Amino acid sequence: MNLNTKQSLQKWIWDLAAILLGSFIFSLGINYFAIANKLAEGGFTGIALILYYLFKLPPGPVILALNIPLFIVGYKVFGKRTFILTIFGTIAVSFCLSLTQNWGEPIPGDPLLAALYTGVLVGGGLGIIFRVGGTTGGVDIIARLGNKYLGWSIGRTMFLFDLLVIGVSYFFIGREKAMYTVVAVFIGSRVVDFVVEGLDSRKAVTIISNSAVSISDKITTEMERGVTLLKGRGGYTGTDKEVLYIILSLPELSRMKQLVHAIDPDAFVVVHDVRDVLGEGFTFERP
Repeated sequence: MNLNTKQSLQKWIWDLAAILLGSFIFSLGINYFAIANKLAEGGFTGIALILYYLFKLPPGPVILALNIPLFIVGYKVFGKRTFILTIFGTIAVSFCLSLTQNWGEPIPGDPLLAALYTGVLVGGGLGIIFRVGGTTGGVDIIARLGNKYLGWSIGRTMFLFDLLVIGVSYFFIGREKAMYTVVAVFIGSRVVDFVVEGLDSRKAVTIISNSAVSISDKITTEMERGVTLLKGRGGYTGTDKEVLYIILSLPELSRMKQLVHAIDPDAFVVVHDVRDVLGEGFTFERP
């Protein structure tokens, strides 16, 4: 077995293990807190819970059955690898839901606490699955489509779809539980983004200045950060300008502003949020 094959096998094992872990955490949120306290959920899971409350159909097999038509879409959109991870993730969720069925007890007098823990566990589990490139089918596939082609946040996209299902569940679980479910789903969407995007926040900075070279040299020598010089032209003046593009961590941002202001107080500086950075000096993905 050569090195590339070994690394590829290790990545598959790592990703499948992460999906299994995420599925278990997700299932704990559903069975231990949501179902035990008669809360609903969004997406296909929410549909499965409605059917459970109405007809006592087990959520695990129902979710698997609902996802079968979307497997074809997942294959055409994401290719072979993600298709395999999606099938594995859906089966893992169904298995873990069946494994943890009837776990948990109602939290007397405090459904808000149940809603908060539902959101944290469901969002944390899904975030782990998404981080390694997997999905659990259903709305997850739709959310990844929006993220891939439209740049939508995965968590926010899921939240919008979830609201539709929660609106239907209102007629079966009542107004109060539906409102607590909205809290759980909102918390879950934020946790998904937190897990997927990580703790290491980065900022992209665009600087337009007549002293671009001096600023670049200063940032390179004093902050040890690489700077990209881009060619630009003033729309009004028509004069050529050099534009600097830099990726920084949040603590470095204040120091960068001080350096720029010391060299050119009239420099035009724009700061952008960055979701993920890969490359030398930053985080690399696992091989």
